[in-house]
Amino acid sequence: MQKRTPDYDNVFKTMKSKHKRLFISVINDTFGKNYPMDAKIEMLPSEGYMTESETTDGSKDIEEQISDFVIKIGKEVYLLECQSYDDGSMAIRIAEYAFIVARQFAAWDIGHATIPMPGFSIIYVKRTEKTPKTTRITFTFPDGQEVDYESENVILEEFTKEQIVEKRLFPYIPFYIARYEKDITSENNIENAAEDLEYFRNEMIRLHKKGELTDDEIIDLMGFVNTIITHITNGNKNEERLVNIMGGTVIETASEKLIRRGRETGKAEGKAEGKAEEIIEMGQEFGLDDAAILKRLQEKIGLSLETAAAYLEQYGKKLV
Repeated sequence: MQKRTPDYDNVFKTMKSKHKRLFISVINDTFGKNYPMDAKIEMLPSEGYMTESETTDGSKDIEEQISDFVIKIGKEVYLLECQSYDDGSMAIRIAEYAFIVARQFAAWDIGHATIPMPGFSIIYVKRTEKTPKTTRITFTFPDGQEVDYESENVILEEFTKEQIVEKRLFPYIPFYIARYEKDITSENNIENAAEDLEYFRNEMIRLHKKGELTDDEIIDLMGFVNTIITHITNGNKNEERLVNIMGGTVIETASEKLIRRGRETGKAEGKAEGKAEEIIEMGQEFGLDDAAILKRLQEKIGLSLETAAAYLEQYGKKLV
């Protein structure tokens, strides 16, 4: 039985927060753009909305929904949603996400508002007979007008390994192995899966040597691949062989990272320092200013202002 864990979502979320540069090629391919790989990217806050759902006992439960990935390149805004399964509510959720995003860039005056909707696409990791080719939202108005807001979905199973490498669609590599899930979980022949993993490993090494992947990017991509493998195999006999193809590197969670650092230094300060670095990195990723980051360091870890400022000086990126 496959583990019920959010590994697909965790990999996507970690990738977007640590390596948003890699998504430029995904935007180019999905939306027909031609942004350079060094284009300036702004990751926008994934603002949530509240939704009401009915529980098994008939009561109402309020949940917060958060959009997956909202980025801005130049003046254009894009919304990407990663899905590992067919979901009948996806179209309405995308509509809600899109309005949340559009609200940030709306312009209005007395009697008039302009709401610029973002480009959107849904990335389906797996495909079934129900997986839609497109997602379409139809807006209907009292006067009879109808406006279709539509985008083609990205179905990863339709991409060959060669296309992924040729187009530099690096964020798709960790999820590629999902197409072999039935063979891997049933412990059938996995030679094709192993050969494809070897191909990706060799190509990533080649592109790393050419400078197209940084040290951090290639290490994390291999770790992301192994996270998906361990999710699918769930400890069966195929896990060790497949994981070892990528060098046995498994993604390290934030908590594991902090524990490891604490043990290495042998001091409690090691854990605090690791957490401080994480807060600073994430704060700058989300566009927080220094004052907001310093406040978070003091509130989340209990640092003094002086210590927090020292960590910010050490780990913060210098903004031009």
